[in-house]
Amino acid sequence: MRQLSHKELKLYADELRRYIVECCASNPGHLGSSLGTVELTVALHYVYATPEDRIVWDVGHQAYAHKIITERRDAFLTNRTYNGISGFPRRMESEYDAFGAGHASVSISAAFGMAKALEMNGDKSHVVAVIGDGALTGGLAFEGLNNAGASPKTDLLVILNDNEMSIDKPAGALDSYLVRISTSRWYNSLKRTLWRGLAVVPPLHRLVRKTGNAIKHGLLQNSNLFESLNFRYFGPIDGHDIETLISTLTALKEIGGPKLLHIKTKKGKGYAAAEADPSIWHAPGRFDVATGERIKTTYSADRYQDVFGVTLLDLAKRDERIVGVTPAMPSGCSMNIVMREMPDRCFDVGIAEGHAVTFSAGLAVGGSRPFCNIYSSFMQRAYDNVIHDVALQNLPVVLCLDRAGLVGEDGATHHGAFDLAYFGCVPNITIAAPRNEWMLRQMMYTASKADHPTVIRYPRGIGEGVEWRDTAFTTIEEGRGEKLREGEDVAILAVGTMANVALRAAERSGRSVAVYDLRYAKPLDEALIEEVGAKFKRVITIEDGVVRGGVGESVAAHLSRKGLSPKVVNLGIDDRFVEHGKPRELYQECGYDEEAVLRCIDNL
Repeated sequence: MRQLSHKELKLYADELRRYIVECCASNPGHLGSSLGTVELTVALHYVYATPEDRIVWDVGHQAYAHKIITERRDAFLTNRTYNGISGFPRRMESEYDAFGAGHASVSISAAFGMAKALEMNGDKSHVVAVIGDGALTGGLAFEGLNNAGASPKTDLLVILNDNEMSIDKPAGALDSYLVRISTSRWYNSLKRTLWRGLAVVPPLHRLVRKTGNAIKHGLLQNSNLFESLNFRYFGPIDGHDIETLISTLTALKEIGGPKLLHIKTKKGKGYAAAEADPSIWHAPGRFDVATGERIKTTYSADRYQDVFGVTLLDLAKRDERIVGVTPAMPSGCSMNIVMREMPDRCFDVGIAEGHAVTFSAGLAVGGSRPFCNIYSSFMQRAYDNVIHDVALQNLPVVLCLDRAGLVGEDGATHHGAFDLAYFGCVPNITIAAPRNEWMLRQMMYTASKADHPTVIRYPRGIGEGVEWRDTAFTTIEEGRGEKLREGEDVAILAVGTMANVALRAAERSGRSVAVYDLRYAKPLDEALIEEVGAKFKRVITIEDGVVRGGVGESVAAHLSRKGLSPKVVNLGIDDRFVEHGKPRELYQECGYDEEAVLRCIDNL
């Protein structure tokens, strides 16, 4: 690729874009973001000597062209499939993937660490962090900027990919700030003049360095955020103009220290349907390339996220104290259902999970009843906030963990494998795990009346087809399980939707199998557990989460404390990270799908 002319590079970028569209049409993935970074990716690999020079992608939604360029063109056909390549950069997958990133806002901190290590080792290789405007709303990004800005000799380039869109429309003051930078005509005109000179005569960078702050202070006044953090700011430039990108990146290689290049791109660039509706086409599923028509999946039941959204709206209509909080995922968790009718009762705080939790704690202190919806894997980033700001003060915050358990094709960075374990040890918290849509609705109602923190965890995807819409609200007694099936030989204690798997396996077994839905992972129904331990010699626990520190181990420990000694088998995720694939494939691999439960019953 580095042997091509600039004209040929433009043709190559077009070919890359077509290939990404064709592959994602039949094998769905994160389309819009990667289409927007094709020219940038080509320019980066053209200018920098990768993999010796490091490119850190944040989040990784932007990195499909990067994967194809770096020796994975054919493998890209297996993107996000079982045993195929990951949808995100992974160090173990390629030497060109400098850092793995499935969660937002990590690039600047990681890239600065690399740059500092290279500096200390006398290595002159370059390090580039590519961060989207949405990811820049995360606190970790600002921590990285602040720290890197204090090292004026450390060579680091941060590229701000500003497409005015993350997954949903960006929220917060930063978005307005970037618009002010982008629309200052006087400043941009003068800047372009200086850049043209810089491209021809690199020593002119001294002029830019001396005049840059004066220009920005004079023309932009308050638009000096990056300079205040000791980053030299350049841009904005057209992120789809390969020649400008190449000349700019080439010039920036000659300027040491921390610097930030602001580029303007269009999410979904080059594919009309994706450009017209970037939110839908962030991850559109399968579609017809020629017509742009999405091949919609017909669901046999409602999605859990929609049960959440509709129920939250119903609750908010009944109780004016109820509000919703989400860290940049209103459509992903279906809080947009409430936002459409009650925009003043919902808050999109940007990609800032820790802030979302502490903000919710403040709302609770002020008399509101916040429902804070965060994907289970993203909640890991707010763990201290939950302990220190919510649980320690015993505040009535409802933490709804969407995408709990194994979520599928996004893989290890997105599986909600750990929440039962990491919240199970925190005092004051109640953990609810509904087995179906109706139960989720009632657990949300129950949590809205509680005077303590509640976690409600539920999986990605569709429910069991149980009627739930417009059903009357009823309180579920916290810490009480439910017997779903009588039996005499083996007992299964299940958590959440695993109760449905247990029921199906029990009905197929030739043995007499009792099935219990624990309903609450904390507090556990100790009376029910003791009853099971006294009656059965063989007990199976099953949960869609890690076994180590999980509910099954808590059940076994309680039985031991009470002097009850049935044989207990804990089914769940072993002590390892699970890769990507369809959930049914992963359940089978981890040994707690219906067939695995059936084998366990028969072998006890």
